[in-house]
Amino acid sequence: MLGHVENRSVSPVFVGRAGELTTLTEALSRATAGEPQALLVGGEAGVGKTRLLEEFLGEACAQGAVVAVGGCVEIGADGLPFAPFSTALRALRRTLPDELAAAAEGQEGELARLLPELGDAAGPEPYNEDSTARLFELTVRLLERIAADRTVVLALEDLHWADTSTRHLLAYLFRTLHRGRLVVVATYRADDIHRRHPLRPLLAELDRLRTVRRIELPRFNRTEVHRQLTGILAAEPTAALVDDVFRRSDGNAFFVEELVVCQEGGGEPGGLSESLRDLLLVRVERLSEDAQRVVRTVAEGGSTVEYGLLAAVARLPEDDLIEALRAAVNANILLAVPDGEGYRFRHSLVREAVSDDLLPGERSRLNRRYAEALEADPGLVRADERTTRLASYWYHAHDAAKALPVVLRAAVEARKRHAHAEQMRLLERAMELWDDVPEDVRASLRPIDYAEAYPACGCPETTPLRYLDLLAEAAVAARLCGERERALKIVKRALRLLDEEGDPAAGSADKDPQRAAWFWTERSRLMSNLGRGDGWTEIATAQELVRGLPPSAVHAQVLAVAAGWGMLHAPGLESLAAAERAVEYARLVKAEPIELNARLTLGGLMVDSGDVEAGFAEMYAVLERTLDLCLRTESGRAYVNISSCLEGVGRSREAVRIATEGVEFSRKRGLLDNKAWVLGNLVESQISLGHWDEAAEGAQRLQRVAYSSRPRAGAQLRRAQLAGLRGELEVCAEYAARARETYGTHDPMHQYLLPLAQTELGIAAAQGRLADVRTGLVEAAGRGFPIGSQRYAWPLLLTAATAEAEARGLPAAAEGRAEAVALIRSYARQLATPVPVWRAHALFTAAELARAEGRDDADRWAEVVDAFGPLERPYELARARHRRADALLARGGNRDRAAELAREAHQVAVHLGARPLREELELLAARARLSLTAPAAVPAPEPDGEGFGLTPREQDVLRLVAVGRTNRQIAEELFISPKTASVHVSNILAKLRVSGRGEAAALAHRLRLLPEVPV
Repeated sequence: MLGHVENRSVSPVFVGRAGELTTLTEALSRATAGEPQALLVGGEAGVGKTRLLEEFLGEACAQGAVVAVGGCVEIGADGLPFAPFSTALRALRRTLPDELAAAAEGQEGELARLLPELGDAAGPEPYNEDSTARLFELTVRLLERIAADRTVVLALEDLHWADTSTRHLLAYLFRTLHRGRLVVVATYRADDIHRRHPLRPLLAELDRLRTVRRIELPRFNRTEVHRQLTGILAAEPTAALVDDVFRRSDGNAFFVEELVVCQEGGGEPGGLSESLRDLLLVRVERLSEDAQRVVRTVAEGGSTVEYGLLAAVARLPEDDLIEALRAAVNANILLAVPDGEGYRFRHSLVREAVSDDLLPGERSRLNRRYAEALEADPGLVRADERTTRLASYWYHAHDAAKALPVVLRAAVEARKRHAHAEQMRLLERAMELWDDVPEDVRASLRPIDYAEAYPACGCPETTPLRYLDLLAEAAVAARLCGERERALKIVKRALRLLDEEGDPAAGSADKDPQRAAWFWTERSRLMSNLGRGDGWTEIATAQELVRGLPPSAVHAQVLAVAAGWGMLHAPGLESLAAAERAVEYARLVKAEPIELNARLTLGGLMVDSGDVEAGFAEMYAVLERTLDLCLRTESGRAYVNISSCLEGVGRSREAVRIATEGVEFSRKRGLLDNKAWVLGNLVESQISLGHWDEAAEGAQRLQRVAYSSRPRAGAQLRRAQLAGLRGELEVCAEYAARARETYGTHDPMHQYLLPLAQTELGIAAAQGRLADVRTGLVEAAGRGFPIGSQRYAWPLLLTAATAEAEARGLPAAAEGRAEAVALIRSYARQLATPVPVWRAHALFTAAELARAEGRDDADRWAEVVDAFGPLERPYELARARHRRADALLARGGNRDRAAELAREAHQVAVHLGARPLREELELLAARARLSLTAPAAVPAPEPDGEGFGLTPREQDVLRLVAVGRTNRQIAEELFISPKTASVHVSNILAKLRVSGRGEAAALAHRLRLLPEVPV
């Protein structure tokens, strides 16, 4: 005998189906109220009907409902009579034996036809409609009696296998059920319901009943497949895995699970498990021989096969072909394409299974037939698909000599459509075929297509493609589609090849310095973008290789990349001069794309050096020109750099506009990595403008779409910053740690390290770790602040200065304060203030340092408020208003003005969700007895006890709330009733203007309302 059998779901996470589950749970609620419910749940095999039903039944059980499940059983062409009802009634008898016996009392003989356990069936009588109707009526009344005083859920699965009797009983139940707390849910496979399926008329009939609701489950979208994979793997899946599984599963939940199980179980990537393959082939094997032959032929033809092409390959008489196609369509294996004369598989995995079931010789023979038919009559397929289809056919026919030229032509077409991922795959296929192709065929290949500044081996217009050229094309394609790891492998392979061809003593520089320099430049970019290093060693090697050579496009690109490196790592006069030289060389050799890139770098360096308007004029001119020339990559970089520089000078609203355009531009043109960079800039500017909710959504989106490590780390940093601003310290610390890990230590840059250090200083300050703030500042500023770093350095210094000011009065912070303040001032003297936003930060920092020294001055804070007023920096302005209001009140200044400032700041803090700032303002208002809501300052009522008008009894209750006591525990300790304790707690929350007990306890400690808290 079998013991307990564990039924383990591969996917532990219930994904999607929120609307469908809501529909079911609402039906449960109505049934509980006495209105019986009937629902049909349809969807293709594996789409998630059973999982949805499981979730609903679990919810029903949690709400106290009694659940009974019955399933139809497939036996030959029909099912077992009444199988699902018999199974469900059997389950009810196990759960409610006495109740079911009472409900069936007197009718056991008739009902035993459904449930033999009730006793012997009534004596034999001729089958007629009346006897059947009586059985049906007794069954309905039985269910109504059982559900009279309890909610019952009857689930009937797999109606597509239901026998005729079951279908009739179900129809009767749905039509006549009017009483009882009963929910009837039936599921069926929609893809099994062909035109002549016996369930089809029943579904049509039930659709006409207003009491029956039908739920159709669609396949998962990519986001839902991503969530499902995360649940299955218990880890974040890679974007490539999500894309692959989504593409191959078509969003079918069962197929997603099977594909993952296949890979996790050691199967080859892209393979199918045996169980899945067998499942998918069952219906194919039921077809006639001709129909199976046609299905196998279609499987090798592509996602859709045109009728004319299929006829040419299948080589069947037309009448036989049409009959075979009709059989395959009726079996729901093939579908007629609605927009043309063609056929495709209903599900891609069925096609995959059929293809995998082909013998090796059979597969290659079919592909050869397709290729020959298409070459004989190219008009059989659309022109835009012809080359790619032909390349695939010849490749799978294992004819390298025929495949390589067509594959290379297809790669060109893919690039022209901006399909770089497809281009890369085709070029990799060409690399695979290369050595198997005769020399005379290679000598007739097309010339090099596109590899940026790479110098072709020979005349680029006429010389046939060489293997090194092919590697250059593939490296560029891989980089452009975001496959940087693959691009780096290709570049390393090319450099090894150059080393092997050159003089071993001299290395690659001896034979081919220009091409070697180009590959080293590519390697520099990739190493930096992948976080493997800063890229300087590689670019320095490239510079040495071209030193002394005549001007060339490669030479210009090496200089341009070196200038770009300097802009990020060492901005200054030397980098500015390098950018100017790169522009000059590019113009000399008429390499306009390189010139435009160098000009973009030059413009950014000009902005950083203080020549702001001239720098932006140069950058905008580059953007306009690259758009005119349709230079996608250069345009994408322009959007990134312009939006970043605009934010750097405080023009955040303009930065948002440019970044939004850049995100859309990158999306439309498939620049995935560029999209992540410009999206990161958009989020940064949204934070500055106070659009924190939009920024939070953007940061989450960025974390999903980022391919490279730095945009991904940028997403984590922005999420940390937002969490810190909103007082979520644990979340902030978690994301900051992730960002530091993702940035790594290979390529330190101020634009990453200083904002991250500022966030970490803010965490330490909020946690009272002033020593860590001081140490962290020294570490962050240890490398100095180069030109252009003021946008990152001023917020860092302001955070440190604020920490010193907030800690004034704490005995433990006094030691070392003078030195810390002096150090911050020395750092501030190194920083430029070329634009208003950084002059405002300089004033803010100076005011905080004065406050740290006990010289809080309302006039000084007025200057800060005036400086931030026109800058669209609502959070910084609110902080400055808070500080000015505090200074006015501390010196006995204008209370009306202080109240106005506090109200304005409080409104901003509430709108932004800046909880720490809001709490500080509420503390200020409580101590000064100011109103934060009235149109003018109105003194608050005198408190009955200490702070906020708490009575002595409420203070006693608050002390106990602060140490985590429940209402019942408070009542016991204070000898009051729990209800009275609850009333006191509600009053306390209202007076403190907080939403929960935890906030009340935290605020009590912050405001020192509880001088002594019992532990």
